Amino acid sequence: MHELSIATNIIEIAEEFVTKNKGSHISKIEIEVGELSGIVIDSLNFAMELAVKETVLERAEFVITSIEGKSKCNKCGNEFSNSDWYTPCPKCLSMDFEIIAGKELRIKSIFID
Repeated sequence: MHELSIATNIIEIAEEFVTKNKGSHISKIEIEVGELSGIVIDSLNFAMELAVKETVLERAEFVITSIEGKSKCNKCGNEFSNSDWYTPCPKCLSMDFEIIAGKELRIKSIFID
């Protein structure tokens, strides 16, 4: 379950943010996770629940937003939505495409008190 190591990294970043901005704790943190990132959101939520004990995120609201997967076909240039790595271009059925959105994992915002 690599989501636990991701949760640990999020906590480390949050703790650095609180220290740098002279806050006492975080009230809310917003995370964006792409559909194609390989991260299971339910597992990340579970990992965060376990990992935040006695940290600056212990009382924080944790909001995760899913980013839709999007690709651009290298054959015909069509941009299309896809929720997995195996969806062919709906216009030409080519499997030769670039992922242009959906691999993200980022902290969108942190609210401190």
